[in-house]
Amino acid sequence: HHKIQNAQHPIKSYKRSEETSKEAKIRAKEKRNRLSLLVQKPEFHEDTCSSRSGHLAKETRVSPEEAVKWGESFDKLLSHRDGLEAFTRFLKTEFSEENIEFWIACEDFKKSKGPQQIHLKAKAIYEKFIKTDAPKEVNLDFHTKEVITKSITQPTLHSFDAAQSRVYQLMEQDSYTRFLKSDIYLDLIEGRPQRPTNLRRRSRSFTCNEFQDVQSDAAIWL
Repeated sequence: HHKIQNAQHPIKSYKRSEETSKEAKIRAKEKRNRLSLLVQKPEFHEDTCSSRSGHLAKETRVSPEEAVKWGESFDKLLSHRDGLEAFTRFLKTEFSEENIEFWIACEDFKKSKGPQQIHLKAKAIYEKFIKTDAPKEVNLDFHTKEVITKSITQPTLHSFDAAQSRVYQLMEQDSYTRFLKSDIYLDLIEGRPQRPTNLRRRSRSFTCNEFQDVQSDAAIWL
């Protein structure tokens, strides 16, 4: 009897160790799965939700009350950073963002310090927005363009004043009126989430954010 017990003991031991081994494998597999989920979850969240959360941050940043003020005057719209951003998004849907980009560039140009910076920035603005067949040519009358062309070799801080004023009036009388009726603006004043806009791809253009903390490096224009 004693011998039989001893003979059975290794079998029980083997079965027990086999079960322990299976349980350990199952636990190890579960642990790997959990670790895999933990590793993947942030990546999934980052890939799919980061841009969404970025949009939400922008959406909730503007209160309907603030957006309503933009309808009081074109100047109030442009003087508010988020208003400028919303108006720029609207112009992009109409493919006429060069107007607001030129206006922003002129605002920055007037902050230029020193003759060298004035000369470099003036030349860059002329090349990008003013000259015939410029990549972002704005709609100016012949006389205004001619005055700028003649003075571009010796520009002053006021070289683009007339052109900027002209573009401002065009946007105020035309684009601003349509902006106030657009979904982009109506969604803001009614507190609705921003809708995705399908925009054409263009060569790199200035955005309003680039001019908030613009530095005195003329390379940004080139």
